[in-house]
Amino acid sequence: MLPTPSTSHVSFDTVYEPAEDSYLFLDTLSSASEAAWLTDRFNPPSNPSPNPVPLVVEVGSGSGVVIAFTAANARHIFGRDDILALSIDVNSNACHATSQTVQTAISEKKSEAGGPVNTLFAGSVMADLVSPLRPGSVDVLLFNPPYVPTPDIPVLPSHESTTKDTKSLSSSEKFEYESYLLSLSYAGGEDGMEITNRFIDAIPSVLNPDRGVAYLLLCAQNKPEQVKARIMRDWQGWTAETVGKSGMQAGWEKLVIVRICRDET
Repeated sequence: MLPTPSTSHVSFDTVYEPAEDSYLFLDTLSSASEAAWLTDRFNPPSNPSPNPVPLVVEVGSGSGVVIAFTAANARHIFGRDDILALSIDVNSNACHATSQTVQTAISEKKSEAGGPVNTLFAGSVMADLVSPLRPGSVDVLLFNPPYVPTPDIPVLPSHESTTKDTKSLSSSEKFEYESYLLSLSYAGGEDGMEITNRFIDAIPSVLNPDRGVAYLLLCAQNKPEQVKARIMRDWQGWTAETVGKSGMQAGWEKLVIVRICRDET
């Protein structure tokens, strides 16, 4: 079993703490079947010439455990360790946490390997979804979204609003502030899909047109079968397939991870 990156440095007062959904992502990407699929896509043994370095981006990185795990274990997951990793989050506290989580995980992997590990971390960007990414630039896109159904979604923060000095706040103000930042990680609006739908709409434009693939986590209340059917109905030449699942709820998988990419057949 591959080690889970350390998040001991992260303050979970304002950053989402890794939970069942996070670990499902780790298990799915590192599973024998998915690692074989990704290796064949990004380091096919039948291709004698080297493929371009894959750009792997996690949107909504939180503590950074998913992108750190992916970066540190790129050799296992992609059959190569020369990947370029990048993370994006609307919470600047999460961006700082992610940077340290990834750098620590890569450093520990280098020590374990006793030699060079070629994965590079390009940093963590405070931004809304895929807004800083160039069209067609991403090879692997990861998103564990705010998927909990809520009456509304929180207003996007400014950089200043996520870096307050909480020492100057009263206890009630501090609680309200921390609750707001945490709500950014779970509040998904109607059906838990308001933010996720915006992400889905951006997938065709941001993925590499030849080999790009997106991994999206959904809960039962997000109606994943309907999401997959909609993608395959509305996007000609695309496929959406469940590649990871965790737990049961009312006879349905509690959480699923859907792989979205252009159909190669």
